[in-house]
Order: sequence, then C-alpha cells, then structure tokens
Amino acid sequence: MELLIKKKLPKTSVVYDTYWKFATERQNIFFNRINEREILTNDKILLDYKFTNAYRASDRVSQYLIKNIIYNHSQNPEEVVFRILIFKTFNKIETWELLEKRIGRIEYATYNFDLYDRVLTELMDSGTSIYSGAYIMTSGRSFFGYSKKHRNHLSLIDFMIKDNLVEKIISCVNMSDLFKLLKSYPTIGDFLAYQYSIDINYSQICDFDEMDFVQPGPGALDGIIKCFSEFGEYNEADLIKFVTDRQEIEFERLELDFKNLWGRRLQLIDCQNLFCEVDKYSRVAHPEIEGLSGRKRIKQMFKPKNSPISYWYPPKWGINDEIGTSSQL
Repeated sequence: MELLIKKKLPKTSVVYDTYWKFATERQNIFFNRINEREILTNDKILLDYKFTNAYRASDRVSQYLIKNIIYNHSQNPEEVVFRILIFKTFNKIETWELLEKRIGRIEYATYNFDLYDRVLTELMDSGTSIYSGAYIMTSGRSFFGYSKKHRNHLSLIDFMIKDNLVEKIISCVNMSDLFKLLKSYPTIGDFLAYQYSIDINYSQICDFDEMDFVQPGPGALDGIIKCFSEFGEYNEADLIKFVTDRQEIEFERLELDFKNLWGRRLQLIDCQNLFCEVDKYSRVAHPEIEGLSGRKRIKQMFKPKNSPISYWYPPKWGINDEIGTSSQL
C-alpha cells in the first residue's frame, strides 16, 4: 500500500504523541498479562479505567467471536454469516450462551423466529440486559413494526439471509464493497456496517485487506479532533490512514518500544479504535483539549475478569503458532 501523502499536512496537538504512548502502553499491558507479570503498568489512568486493546481482535468479545462463533461450528457460509449477525447484533457473550443453553445449536437451518423471540423476551422480562453497552443499536421499528427492538433485529437478520446476503458477500471484491453492501440494509449505518465488515472478514468467506478501507466511528472522530488541531488537506478517514502508515516512524521518533501482534502491524481498524480510546484517555490526561462530544469523564471503570483467554486469531493471519500461553483480562 502506498503512503498517503498530500500537499498540506495536518497539524498535531499534544494528544497526538499521547496517541502513540497510549498504544504502546496498552499493548505492554496485553503482553504483561500473557507473561503473568505482577505489575501490568504504572499508568494510573490505564489501571483505573476500562480501555480496549490496541488490536481490536485481541479484545474479549472479538476473541469469543473468532474462536467460538466463527470457527468452532459449521463452515457453511450461510451458517457462518447467520451466527456472526446473531452474535454481533447483541454483542454480548452472555446473551449468546443463554440462547445456546435454551435453544441448542444456533443455526439458520433450524431458525425459528418465535423461539428466539420467546427466549430473548423471557430474558428481558427477568431483568437481564440482552444487548452490550458498547454501542447503541437502532430499534428498526419503522421497517419491521415491532415495539421490542430485538424482534426487529431478528427480522432484519432473517431478511438479510433470505436476500442472498452470502452470495452478495462472496461477489464483493474488497472491504469497501462489503461495507456498502451491509450499509444498504435497513437500520445499518456507517458504524455498524464497518464493524460487521471486519467481523465477517475474520471468517473464511472473504479475505479482504484491512488496509484498503476505513470508516471513522463517532468516538474516533472525537479522538481525531483532539490529536489534530488542523487537518490540512486530509479528511478523517485520510488521517486514520496517515497515522497507520506512519506508525513505525512515530514509535521511533518518540523512542517507544511498541510490541506488535506477533509481527502484525496495526491495521486501519486498530488505529481507528485507538482514536476512540485516546479520546477517552485524554479526558483525564488532557482535560483542556476539547472534542466534538464535550465529554469530560470516562464512564467505565476497569474491573478484571477471572476467566482466562487463550488467544487465537483468524488462521489466515499466520500468527497462531507464535502464541505461547493464555492470559486473563
């Protein structure tokens, strides 16, 4: 991939250097956990608050998706896509496991709207939250007519599969095509279409270069505003490409020992996510720097999980043989 170079370069703020320092220290924490080191970090902000990993695929939900949803069941493309959409609609491990416990194998071949609806409704009626708080899902009521949004989401997934979604995915030639395809469906906007594109691309159904396309999310836009005082001739997507291209240069400039993912560089999706995370981090580290949202606090405190993660990535990345042990997040 050629470097993205335009005539008028962007101007950086103090948060720009923090972006690279954050990425380095967050990745250090990742490896310190794997190596079971007692001291994970001396950064109080990282100790006190919850932040995602430098690499999206290393996060707990993404790891569960890759190992338990995509690769640990039938590799029939229609079934793989159905499982991904069911899981990512709720984006919550507990919801998937409760569905499995009540329904059995999650598969489109035996899909029954009423059964899935009944299980999810009972969970909600018992006070269980079925959706993750990571992002907000639109209700879809205007398209499918149900008052409860999970019914609209189930209807959407069924509609997408029946609309020959899998055949359309296979006909896509790059990540941008896949993004546009997913965005063409009701209630799926830019953010969700990009996230679903990355998730589907973890599978064997397609093998697109993550460096070919990026779509900035709302949190990333806040982080970009904080890192760059002027954009020059670059737009927000350009700036994500700009930092991704320059990662080795910036780590060397700041004398940072960034440990990549067993030889895998940060990809566009990772640098997009890092902008979101540095937006949160800078609310405490650089409270004087304003973003688009004007948020001043980090909502989620860090709470360690006791269940271990044995890291495993899409086999096509060729890094799984490099992983030596498990960690706890």
